[in-house]
Amino acid sequence: MGVDRRKLSWITWVFVVLTVLVLVMMLMDTLHGPDGMVLPDTSTTSGQTGEIPTPDGALAVVEVSPSTVQAAVETLARPEAYRRTVTVEQFWSGGSSSYEIAMAVSGPWTRTDRTMPDGRVRHTITGPEDVYIWYNNEAAVYTSPVGDITADHELPIPTYEDILSLDVESIIAADYRTISNVACIYAEAQTGEYTLRYWIGVDSGLLVAAEKLLGDETVYRMLSLTVDQTEPTAAEFTLPDGTFLW
Repeated sequence: MGVDRRKLSWITWVFVVLTVLVLVMMLMDTLHGPDGMVLPDTSTTSGQTGEIPTPDGALAVVEVSPSTVQAAVETLARPEAYRRTVTVEQFWSGGSSSYEIAMAVSGPWTRTDRTMPDGRVRHTITGPEDVYIWYNNEAAVYTSPVGDITADHELPIPTYEDILSLDVESIIAADYRTISNVACIYAEAQTGEYTLRYWIGVDSGLLVAAEKLLGDETVYRMLSLTVDQTEPTAAEFTLPDGTFLW
């Protein structure tokens, strides 16, 4: 009986220890901060200069520093046609939301399919003159002049204009970095209480990641690492009633 009691005591002790460890891990996970998408590890490349493709296919050696990063970004050329998926997360006190946006771009035409937090899908086709908006598979389409709702409005992500309009004095860091093997120009700015971080792909010329922090807390995060540079089809620029816009 003595041996059995010792075994029982040992088993009880092990059970108590494991229970405590599980509770500690659950508590740490609760206090960890914003859940969801996490930006991959980034690294700074050696030096502050790198090669950037130019529109004619040549490579230009461009220096990147807080005082020159805006000029470097202006040298980048975005593809005329491509597809990609953008993931966006927003955080606030006591909550968060996330959604994905599938994009198809062909010249002046942009299509976005945005999955809303409530599960609905908002479809938008923006052309040179008009924008068309509908939800899910509904036949009703809202049409508006493009001057009121632009493609950038449908993509709640930073744009070139946001980066180029920064005061040079607000840019506190800039260099070349890689994020998941994607070579990027990195820029970080301080505007009031907010810290803004941008990663722009050197090869694609597109924004591949961004973060916005209020103090030490992340309030916005965006990620889109892969780009498919094949030409979209006409079907992607077709309204629910079969009207081809492209």
